[in-house]
Amino acid sequence: MLKQYPTFSRKFLHIMVGNILFLLPLFTSRFIITFLVAAPFILLTFLMSPYSPIKLGDRISASGHGLGLVYYAISWTVLAFFFFNQPWIIAVGIAAMSYGDGMAALIGKRYGKHKYQILDDEKSFEGSIGMFLILILSLTIVLYYYHFPSSNFIIIPVIALVATIFEGITPRGLDNITACFSAVGTYLLLIMMGV
Repeated sequence: MLKQYPTFSRKFLHIMVGNILFLLPLFTSRFIITFLVAAPFILLTFLMSPYSPIKLGDRISASGHGLGLVYYAISWTVLAFFFFNQPWIIAVGIAAMSYGDGMAALIGKRYGKHKYQILDDEKSFEGSIGMFLILILSLTIVLYYYHFPSSNFIIIPVIALVATIFEGITPRGLDNITACFSAVGTYLLLIMMGV
């Protein structure tokens, strides 16, 4: 059934892989989480992409932006390397690109009637609003899971808003980088400011 709906399948995979954020505390070594868990997905997703020298003919990967899943793997790998001992920070970034961006595409595809376009990449306001709301919910769960419930209720909506804006204005699968790092950057900035 999933092969009949490659766009849905790709986004379903996109979202389900994000559940790794709940397993991050199991990895206690920078080397293991970065080079044995996260980094291999860069090569794997590239080999499944339309740009691969080995033509695997994967319709699921080809149904989206050619390198979108590769960018996803790169983002996760960079976060794993720099924040391996602070898994909640990795989780904020993964939540933005998996749950937020993934649900934005599904909601936009199903309910998106009000479109906007950035560099030939069409998105919808309904998808962006969906991302914002899903991200508020998922970030609340993620930060609670990692015992970082925010005493200031403004922090989560601000992170969600910034990540949603970056996802909305970023074309061609690069939103897997910008949504992720804008969420993490906003989180870190707000924490440094004492919000």
